[in-house]
Amino acid sequence: MSMRVRVRMFGAAVALLLAPTLVARAQTSPQASEDAAVFRGGVELVQMSATVFDRDGRLIGDLAAADFEIFEDGEPQELAHFTRERVPLSLGVVLDVSQSMFGQRIDDARLALDQFLADRLRPDDEVFVVVFNHKPLVEVEWTVGPRQLRNRLDTVRPYGGTSIYDAMMEALPLFDERSNQRAAVVLISDGSDTGSRAELRDVQHELRRSDAFVYAIAIDAPKTRPINDRVNPLALSEITDESGGYTEVVHDSPELSPATERIAYELNHQYTLGYVPERPPDGSYRSIRVRVAGGEYQVRTRRGYVAERSAR
Repeated sequence: MSMRVRVRMFGAAVALLLAPTLVARAQTSPQASEDAAVFRGGVELVQMSATVFDRDGRLIGDLAAADFEIFEDGEPQELAHFTRERVPLSLGVVLDVSQSMFGQRIDDARLALDQFLADRLRPDDEVFVVVFNHKPLVEVEWTVGPRQLRNRLDTVRPYGGTSIYDAMMEALPLFDERSNQRAAVVLISDGSDTGSRAELRDVQHELRRSDAFVYAIAIDAPKTRPINDRVNPLALSEITDESGGYTEVVHDSPELSPATERIAYELNHQYTLGYVPERPPDGSYRSIRVRVAGGEYQVRTRRGYVAERSAR
């Protein structure tokens, strides 16, 4: 069974298993019930991660379930699953190893990823790595030993062109076999797409069938690159914004480590929300909007999903 099915069935199964415990906690400690996962019964759960900021851009991590409102196609939905605790993460790393990454850039990318994977992930997280030049390659399949990735990344030698869209099309289906509820991609590239068979719209279409947050770090060094080979942050933003993530442009590879630290901090301070749609699956695309009551906060989450009939 794919993760697309398992994620949506998760709420119903856990609700049955944990209902007595959650009721007892609610009776003895209202605050504890907000800190722990809150489930209500349902057949199919649409689940999402959400990042909340105040008007000054600071991450907000102490909101309660009652603070959130969810809308599907503009219609309010009842919150069926909520937690602000850190949920185990399934992470995909998508790394550009084209010729332009040769030398200091690939060294800085290895260092940033090594720090990110070794210091920021937890024992119950899992990771895969896809590298790409003119074609993508699954360098490391799902593993729960991030430190084991160092030797594999050290063997990568940059060459060839850049196929960002093909790499994303290779990476996103891997989340169907993930073990954890929460999913994210970190994409690092220093060039525009020059060799993909897939197009931007293909990646966006696949994202609508995925609940993975996508973060992109774009290395842009205009003094050393021809204009037609520079990174295209607008195209990357079309990918990341659809998913609830973001694109950050850095001026050169030494800035990669701070950029990955910011992503790690956000991933460690997210809410996990879910609701049971009133309409049954019909194969249609449905928009999602999450709002925090009061209107003083900005919420980033995925923009929508495809209600696949096979999810029943």
